[in-house]
Amino acid sequence: MAGEPDANCLFCKIVAGEVPATVVLETETTVAFRDINPQAPTHVLVIPRAHYPDAVSLAEGAPLIAADLLATAGVVAEREKVADTGYRIVLNTGAGAGQTVFHVHAHVLAGRGLEWPPG
Repeated sequence: MAGEPDANCLFCKIVAGEVPATVVLETETTVAFRDINPQAPTHVLVIPRAHYPDAVSLAEGAPLIAADLLATAGVVAEREKVADTGYRIVLNTGAGAGQTVFHVHAHVLAGRGLEWPPG
């Protein structure tokens, strides 16, 4: 069920402290940690503590947590000192878009050319 922890989900295990992560920020509703395979000098993942498979299910099921996710991404950018120079927040939805862990997560990316379109 959306919102409930999924025993098979890597990110739920990080939230529960069962899998280690380099946490950079925790709030009541979110956890932000460094990506283990960074695609930019700054690459932090921001996840809700509650399990939702993708951005749409989070927005539909818990819009206030969706807002917290974006607000946390902004705080991460400030703390990582990339807010003034620019950063990207990426939410991949579905395997075809590159989502590999089906617990919604925002990538905060900065520190290299992030030209558009990505690819």
